[in-house]
Amino acid sequence: MTPHRVATWNIRKAVGLDRRRDPERILGVIAGLGVDIVALQEADRRLGERPSVLCPDRIAAETGLRAVDTRNGPSLGWHGNALLVAPGYTVEKVRRLDLPGLEPRGALLADLDRDGIPIRVAAVHLGLARRHRRRQLSVLSAALADGDERPTVILGDFNEWSRHRGLEPLEAGFTIHAPGRSFHAARPLAALDRVATCRRLDLRDAGVVETPETRIASDHLPVWAALAASDREDGGNKFT
Repeated sequence: MTPHRVATWNIRKAVGLDRRRDPERILGVIAGLGVDIVALQEADRRLGERPSVLCPDRIAAETGLRAVDTRNGPSLGWHGNALLVAPGYTVEKVRRLDLPGLEPRGALLADLDRDGIPIRVAAVHLGLARRHRRRQLSVLSAALADGDERPTVILGDFNEWSRHRGLEPLEAGFTIHAPGRSFHAARPLAALDRVATCRRLDLRDAGVVETPETRIASDHLPVWAALAASDREDGGNKFT
């Protein structure tokens, strides 16, 4: 199977470290990632109807990707989570999931197909408190355990500073990969942005995109991964 190239990036509502809101800069970085699927966090503004900070037409024109339709008014995603996919993917089903916690949080789940090969992608932005993150991951895990055996990847800002604690609800069904330090973009100290693969997916390669542009476009750096069907029961390589 041709690997899926995926990425996750918290774009901080397109406001860079220079305090400028620059959607075109964000789209330029996304175009340079060269991936098939991108999960974005903080893609919508927080107030009112939560309009998108990125124009769908500009996304298509600048990146060649299209936003998965969440049927959520002027928002690009759900609770700020958005998914962009390459033209070769068919969107079969989309679910918007509310996650518990003090802050409003959610996950966006999309069942995709490319050339008859299915994959499920979950885009998440977990809460700031570990107890809330654990509850949120328990709800997400239950939602993913719906009997559909398609390969599944979870992409997002996990907001977990520890490499050994806090993500326990995923451990039974997923391997959690931390490709590298992605926060803070100006001086990366923590691997907050992660990729979690089920046992039917193998992570072939992964990394953090650190360039002069990504170091200023947001407070997070983008993280990417190459995934393929797994022939191993442990889900492939683990990053520590």
